[in-house]
Amino acid sequence: MNSVTQVAENEELVSAPFFLRGEVLHGTDVIQTSRDLGVTFATPRIPFDRAVPPRTEVPPLLNVPLAEIIDFLVETGQRLIAPDNDHMQECIERMCRTHILPRAVVENTARHAAAYLDKRVLMAEVEQNFPDPRALDEWVPKQDFTGRKSFVRAFAPRLIHVLPGNSPGVAVKSVAQGSMVKGVNLFKMSSADPFTTVAILRTMADIDANHPIVRSMSAVYWRGGDDATERVLYRPQYFDKIVAWGGGDAINNVIKYLGPGFQLVSFDPKTSISMVGREGLVDEATVDRVADLCSTDVMTLNQEACVASRFQFVEGSEEEVDRFCERLHHHIARRAAESGDVRPLDRDMREAVDTMTLMDDEYGVWGRTDGKGLVIRSEEPVDFHPINKTANVVRVDSLDEAVKWINVATQTVGFYPFDRMADYRDRLAAGGAQRVVHLGEAGPSTIGNPHDAMYPLHRFVHWMAHEDGKPD
Repeated sequence: MNSVTQVAENEELVSAPFFLRGEVLHGTDVIQTSRDLGVTFATPRIPFDRAVPPRTEVPPLLNVPLAEIIDFLVETGQRLIAPDNDHMQECIERMCRTHILPRAVVENTARHAAAYLDKRVLMAEVEQNFPDPRALDEWVPKQDFTGRKSFVRAFAPRLIHVLPGNSPGVAVKSVAQGSMVKGVNLFKMSSADPFTTVAILRTMADIDANHPIVRSMSAVYWRGGDDATERVLYRPQYFDKIVAWGGGDAINNVIKYLGPGFQLVSFDPKTSISMVGREGLVDEATVDRVADLCSTDVMTLNQEACVASRFQFVEGSEEEVDRFCERLHHHIARRAAESGDVRPLDRDMREAVDTMTLMDDEYGVWGRTDGKGLVIRSEEPVDFHPINKTANVVRVDSLDEAVKWINVATQTVGFYPFDRMADYRDRLAAGGAQRVVHLGEAGPSTIGNPHDAMYPLHRFVHWMAHEDGKPD
């Protein structure tokens, strides 16, 4: 079937096929609408009997050694970036119709995502998540101080992954993690990207259509909140856990289906910030360098990622902070121009910023609402969510004042100067923050570190104990 179907004169409807445990299912039975752009695309109907294997089946990956799984993932990573991979090329073409990010960013993100499928990266993830990785491959013998013997295994889970639409990297990572825990996986794709996961799985099937990883994976799309679909799938008879990424509405929708035997592993909506001490404002050269570092964090994935900085708490006088704001705007605008992503702010944000522009005594505004970069200086954080290359610089007399704005939704804190980070990390953690990094390094993460305050793979698996009694 062609990648598009004629639906009206001069109009083409993008089709999004499903992947069901090794088989590709094409169809245009259901017309869907993407969240951000309102673009229509078509999908098949979900064949529930093919998407949900019965619990009586032993998971296909259960007795496949972890080393073999990782080798297959590494080979997949190499194929994802191969220039002759038609699945990924077609995926990018389709995704550029439904995704809010420009083509160059989509292409770069997809290419960089494959770097996760590196043997050193994957082994580091496993070793950080499991004190004894043997538990993934075998029943590990234990004995307590009373002499009681047992065996423990990290048993293959049955997972539904509710994927976000902001980054193809999450699709790559989710497929890899679902493989390494040997799970039976059903991926619910996002309306912004109902293509990447299927392209990854089709690439795997080209390598070996009968590989246990391929037979452990299904990827489909339905509109979030569709009760007719979710009341069928979101049941402990079929799955152990939902691994959910997304905004508050998406997470709240999933929560209503939870109950005994059906758990949530949630990558909640997060907000990341920057904290800049007065050491960053000592002279023009330092201001420019620190503002450039800050702009790197603001513009992570064009400010679509959770790690992208939205609020910048800067320690100094209004005059000093305004100088910082001017340079920050310069660097954000430069990066925005390089990205090719120029989208005006949405109407509510435009109206809020236009009002602030008239209140010179309370706010400073650099730039316009045209999507080419905007900085707003205020004495407290603005009451909207800065996005689309928008930075809200909050002036503070001391970084101690910034700590009160930390909460459980604060993911990453980019910090300058670096030698003051240790003075604040305990207070940041107490407030709920999950990660503090050098300013300018919000995007990369130490391999194997916790994500959203947890070790995900350890949470994914079904921990099973075989008690063997006390010795005679």
